[in-house]
Amino acid sequence: MTLLLAGDIGGTKTILRLVDASDSLDLQTICEETYRSGDFPDLVPLVQQFLSKANTPTPQKACFAIAGPVVDNTAKLTNLTWFLDTDRLKQELGIDSMSLINDFAAVGYGIFGLSKKDLLTLQVGKHKLEAPIGVIGAGTGLGQGFLIKQGNYYQVFPSEGGHADFAPRSELEFQLLKYLLDKHDIQRVSVERVVSGQGIVAIYQFLRDRKISGESPEIAQVVRTWEQEAGQPEKSVDPGAAIGMAALQGSDRLCVQTLQLFVDIYGAEAGNLALKLLPYGGLYIAGGIAPKIQTLLQNGSFLLNFSQKGRMRSILEDIPVHIILNQQVGLIGAALRAARL
Repeated sequence: MTLLLAGDIGGTKTILRLVDASDSLDLQTICEETYRSGDFPDLVPLVQQFLSKANTPTPQKACFAIAGPVVDNTAKLTNLTWFLDTDRLKQELGIDSMSLINDFAAVGYGIFGLSKKDLLTLQVGKHKLEAPIGVIGAGTGLGQGFLIKQGNYYQVFPSEGGHADFAPRSELEFQLLKYLLDKHDIQRVSVERVVSGQGIVAIYQFLRDRKISGESPEIAQVVRTWEQEAGQPEKSVDPGAAIGMAALQGSDRLCVQTLQLFVDIYGAEAGNLALKLLPYGGLYIAGGIAPKIQTLLQNGSFLLNFSQKGRMRSILEDIPVHIILNQQVGLIGAALRAARL
């Protein structure tokens, strides 16, 4: 038995999975547990507790996907005091081979562990085997990355593309840009500030304050509570989720307009990434938001804005576009990365 340890390490929760990799083409999950990260002073005691409960030999290899940048095999987690160093972790856990990777890089590796039921294809396109693969995903932030084929494997490259400038295209989007510049007294607006969970709320506030549509009492209460809790480490409400649900149900006009504008801008940014990469190997829409609003992404406006790039339109219409439905893609990717160590 070849044992691998895969982890998805976040500031709020940590998921660990023990995998049997005896068959390199079929990784079998032995056990999996989810922990509150804040209950532990470091990753080591958390892993030790997990392995003790699993009651198996020490894994030969491990890969941990980290919610934050990984530099020279070290990582400092957001919202935690943990400082992770590969050499220290290997020594204290007794694991011979180990890797720390960015959580969005893990999504890239995880693509190759997905089945057809884990994907929703928005555009079939014209797949090219040797071409790059692109990944974009809105969630807490906006992750972007790409994969290049090298021999029999793909090398995954994360990027900070979500921090590129937001590029408005219509009068309404220019007003949104000006609103965010004034509201936050800042010199520039990143696309992540618009295409993310916080972006959904920002668009809602913009449309509300411009009185484009009236608020419903229910959503207004959620948003006001969230605004009053600004600066607190934990919030009692999730306005992005509430706005999204109301939009999907069609029960709140302001929420419907909010999600429509969000989807339009999301599609345009996905198209920007596709122009830079020409990912005929596929553009994958990851992150926590897309599966929840998949019906809105299928209604046509996402792909319309994706391909609306003037004379480049025909190029973008040939790029395969898929939504990743499996929210454990990062954990799958960590396991696949561990298998390659």
